[in-house]
Amino acid sequence: ITAYFEQRKQMLCAFVLIDSRHEAQPIDMEFMQYLGENGIPFCIIFTKADKLKPKALERNVESYKIQMLEVWEEMPEYFITSAESGLGRDEVLEYIENLNSQFQGE
Repeated sequence: ITAYFEQRKQMLCAFVLIDSRHEAQPIDMEFMQYLGENGIPFCIIFTKADKLKPKALERNVESYKIQMLEVWEEMPEYFITSAESGLGRDEVLEYIENLNSQFQGE
């Protein structure tokens, strides 16, 4: 997959899907570090938000934020979503629409 990301020069943004039921996982952190080191723009989509109580969801997202900010100057754009309830759907689609508008304007 790394070769794909390195060769797709016209990619506007990769979406890294993170299961929000879990605290920060080393494999996810390593992958996002790779993207950053290679200048590949990305945002995070925390999935399955409907499977957690609000405090647990907040704790797990915060876990990623804390670990990201140990290395990154700022947290990448992120969305909290649920396919089941539709949470975050409109926000993600709006973000994609804005990216596409910027791309078409170039």
